[in-house]
Amino acid sequence: MQNQKWLGTITTLLIIVLVISGCGSSNNQKVDPKQSNTANESKAPEKSDSDKEVTIEYWQYEFPAKVELIDELIAEFQNLHPNIKVKQTNFPYDQYNQKVATLVPAGKGPDIINLYYGWLPKYVAAGYLQPLPEDSFPTTEIENNYYPLVEAAKIDGSYYAIPTAVRTLALFYNKDLLNKAQITEPPTTWEQLVETSVKLTETDAKGQFVIEGLAWEPGAQLHHWYRDGLLPQAGGQDLSEDRRKILWADTPAGLEAFQYLLDFAIKHKVGINGFYENDSNAFMNGYAALNIDGSFRLGSIKNDFANLNFGVAPLPSYKSKSTPSSFWANAIPNNVEGEKLNAAAEFLKFLTSKEVQEKWVDRIGELPAQKAVASQDKYVNDEKLGPFIAQLDYSRAHFFIDETQEKTLFVDATNEVLVNNVPVEKAFTDLVAKVQKLYDDYWAEVDKKS
Repeated sequence: MQNQKWLGTITTLLIIVLVISGCGSSNNQKVDPKQSNTANESKAPEKSDSDKEVTIEYWQYEFPAKVELIDELIAEFQNLHPNIKVKQTNFPYDQYNQKVATLVPAGKGPDIINLYYGWLPKYVAAGYLQPLPEDSFPTTEIENNYYPLVEAAKIDGSYYAIPTAVRTLALFYNKDLLNKAQITEPPTTWEQLVETSVKLTETDAKGQFVIEGLAWEPGAQLHHWYRDGLLPQAGGQDLSEDRRKILWADTPAGLEAFQYLLDFAIKHKVGINGFYENDSNAFMNGYAALNIDGSFRLGSIKNDFANLNFGVAPLPSYKSKSTPSSFWANAIPNNVEGEKLNAAAEFLKFLTSKEVQEKWVDRIGELPAQKAVASQDKYVNDEKLGPFIAQLDYSRAHFFIDETQEKTLFVDATNEVLVNNVPVEKAFTDLVAKVQKLYDDYWAEVDKKS
């Protein structure tokens, strides 16, 4: 009886083994048992694509608050995607472009790169980047969900980068200095900005600044203020619709806006280039009463100047409202493919999620890139963030051919007036011609390749 039970058990086990073997072989080929055992011993079962481990590298410049936050986000992402490892690499800002130009073409660059939107045309023209995967970032969804300013990342009909956050400029004001001068409200018009700046300016017996009424630094945010703020507010246009022609001199508005900007230094004498090292340092240390700066400055003040008693107001307006906007965005180099491309796209989707955008606001001070996130009451009604967000609907992002060169040309033009006493009109005319040549050269190269 006992033997019969064991015989029945063995028979049942053999049937199970045969059934399992039949299920595992779809082509019904006979398999040599010896070969089968050897294969099982020497080689583990092959992982599916979702199980394979892949490592990707993320590059951004050395901005301490961003580096720290990305480290935290990487840890969070890896918990959600244990088979994707992300390595962060950072470079000093002034070395960043050179590192990209050297390493990316050599195939030694990152799998995801964080870059200023103004560098995109140059990077795309050099062949450094590939369009974002359409299945992960459909064009229609980008244009429905994001503020229109992100269209500056669209080149030849494709989006090459996507931001987590965006920036606008606004007027920072030192509440203590305004109270001292018995000024109850920040200025809201061009005329009021001049009057308020003059009242807030303090100089010593030698005429040297003690307090700048308005921090004046063309190489910081003022060149942006001109293109996408002052110029359109005065009734002028920046670029033609095809982005090929500089339109600053096509109406009197261009020169009027340029003169207005320069007059703060040469006529009203409320600020000067390089005071207290730079405009943001002057303001954060209490040596400038007003400063035009970006929403990203909120993070710096929160972290390092928590006792500064300041407020934020929309940019003063003239004939209409307009404010410059910009963004740092994430892109994928041209040589990334296969599993790394899929992993990079997954990480980019994570970096643009609602949760990450909200963390970015809290830690960095930049604004959510998506309309639905930025328009939440907790941001719109915030004393500091609200003025920036209120301007997003009429903000503009200049299409840079070469952000570094365009800034340099603008700063050189202001120095021609301040240092070399060149008439404002001549400096402006020369500036327009030089910027136009930059665009002509760029488009000539693009047309040659197409």
